[in-house]
Amino acid sequence: MKTKFLLLLPIFLGLGFLGFISSKNDYPETKRVLAHEDGCVFMTVMGEQSSENYSVFKNDENLNLSVNDGLLWLTEAQLPNGGYGAGSHAHQEIMDPHAVPADPATTAMVGMAFLRSGNTLEKGTYSKNLQKALNYLLETVENTSKDNPYITDVRGTQIQTKLGQNIDAVLTAQFFANMLHQNLKSSEKKRIERALDICVSKIEAATDAEGKQQGAGWAGVLQSGLASTALESASAMGVNVDKEVLNRTRNYQKGNYDEKTNEVKTDDGAGVMLYAVSGSVRATAKDARRAEEKINKAKKEGKLAENAPVTVENLRKAGYSKEEAAEYSTSYNVYQSAKNTAQQEDVLNGFGNNGGEEFLSFLQTGESLVVNKDKDWKKWYDDMSGRILKIQNTDGSWNGHHCITSPVFCTATSILLLTVENDIDYLRKVGE
Repeated sequence: MKTKFLLLLPIFLGLGFLGFISSKNDYPETKRVLAHEDGCVFMTVMGEQSSENYSVFKNDENLNLSVNDGLLWLTEAQLPNGGYGAGSHAHQEIMDPHAVPADPATTAMVGMAFLRSGNTLEKGTYSKNLQKALNYLLETVENTSKDNPYITDVRGTQIQTKLGQNIDAVLTAQFFANMLHQNLKSSEKKRIERALDICVSKIEAATDAEGKQQGAGWAGVLQSGLASTALESASAMGVNVDKEVLNRTRNYQKGNYDEKTNEVKTDDGAGVMLYAVSGSVRATAKDARRAEEKINKAKKEGKLAENAPVTVENLRKAGYSKEEAAEYSTSYNVYQSAKNTAQQEDVLNGFGNNGGEEFLSFLQTGESLVVNKDKDWKKWYDDMSGRILKIQNTDGSWNGHHCITSPVFCTATSILLLTVENDIDYLRKVGE
């Protein structure tokens, strides 16, 4: 069966959304204003079920009910140690969130969902759940020996098998970096910074000469792309990151796409063009934004004509050196070309996969659009949000049908999808 993968991360949800979760008593859990429709979140977000014309279902009432139900389900899925688990790759049929051990990667995704939904350590209906998840991750990282290449002894998870053996450090680093963007007490901030340093060191140590993460899973290019984002995010929060390693990770992702021929290297992406393209877009978004801003500034100063494109020559006129102009021009061209390729029908269709790998490809591409202040998202986002609201399970969860099937992981990612507007400031800071 052919599967259609939608890449664009839903961007911007309406500025009035920030306070929607102020009290869980504000909504009746059993009230559903939408008739349930069978479907898998990943079949929809990347997949088999078209979301065309579903924008009619996206409104504040439906959105608030859906996200609140999902958040409530996650609170009940939390394990006694504060963590969350996706379960093992060998037993993907287990859907009970209490029948699996906690793992850092899944816990980090849930933690980011709580954060993106407006919760902090000090306020929010789910602040205590966020605190427990944070404590689990901090204790896990702090108890890791220096000789251990990973931050956890839990092995064989769905996330590790599909994405890579170091994905726990990668996603946990992203969560810690996001936490540092919050208003924290001095003691909390220092503890998180120390734990983030450990995660960064694990990521750097696992980065090979090409810029790839070692211990790759089925779609290892995704782990490498997320690692690049984790290092970029940590650096934006003031953490000491090896710039040479970060540049290697970016160049590896950039090198998977040739903007002149539109050829995509899929060797490290299970042969799936989607994975490699999304990494190329994400790796070049920051430099593409800088190139465009430099050109626009030069136009305002009268150095360039109003219709001047982003080229090496114009970037040099705008003030960059010859080497800088060539580098920024390449990044800009890769970003624009890879972004367009990522949305072509021959890329979106026919891969036959609809698991968590696709969501993370989509996440990278969508966050790239935010970093680059790109506006190619609106129609898809309205339709996709409406579909996601329609396929939520009646208990408030979402789940996948294969690959990463975990309802915990899928519910967290669905909430991240529906609430991404709350992270615009943070993503823009990462892209500065």
